[in-house]
Amino acid sequence: MTSPDALVRAATAGGVTTLTLNSPHNRNALSTPLMTQLLDGLAAAVADDAVRAVVLDHAGPVFCSGADLKETAAAYASGTVPAGMLGDVLAAVSECPKPVVARVAGPARAGGLGLIAAADLAICAQEATFAFTEVRIGVIPAVISATVLPRLRPRAAAELYLTGDTFDGQRAAEVGLVTTAVPLAELDAVVARYCDSLVRGAPGALAGAKQLLRRPTATDLRGELADLAALSTGYFLSAEGLEGVSAFREKRPASWVPGQ
Repeated sequence: MTSPDALVRAATAGGVTTLTLNSPHNRNALSTPLMTQLLDGLAAAVADDAVRAVVLDHAGPVFCSGADLKETAAAYASGTVPAGMLGDVLAAVSECPKPVVARVAGPARAGGLGLIAAADLAICAQEATFAFTEVRIGVIPAVISATVLPRLRPRAAAELYLTGDTFDGQRAAEVGLVTTAVPLAELDAVVARYCDSLVRGAPGALAGAKQLLRRPTATDLRGELADLAALSTGYFLSAEGLEGVSAFREKRPASWVPGQ
């Protein structure tokens, strides 16, 4: 448990670490200190064998407003801007070997959308709003495109990137930015349900499944199938695979399920 005054609060229960963006005074803007603490929180969650999944949450009504423009303006004098660190954050979320779930109860803008797209699952309130506002301040959504564009349908990406228009949670689900949009009153229950499912997966298998999801499209189908068959055999013969099959046959929870 971290200090309640930290810019990113961390709390773990039931195998799930919740990292809460805790800078509501500036709408959880991605300042260098906040991103540093978020990276530290992710690293700690990865290093803790008791942690099986990570939830990205937020304090205050706004999930994340994107780059800290006050910090950015102050950095102009040096000829640099702090936006470069965002790439490290998006990579850490995307490459985390443990499933990451974004809980989005309120608005997200610009860089905040990159964070949502980097998560494996994103659950938002239907009432939440989103916008790629970069073009309206004379910049482009460059860094976040690495995580956002693989999620969005191409026509939707063109519309939303070029107009900067605001869209709601339902549209975010339709275009692939989030997994699902639910009424705000149901958000916590839905997030909890997903986390309950995630912690039932074997740690090694979850990490492997995440790598599989990032596997590039093969040009040699038979070669790819041979590689995947070998990969599958390795998992079936692993300690987790042997335990999982035994648990299924014996109609009991596997040893890795929290509380067993």
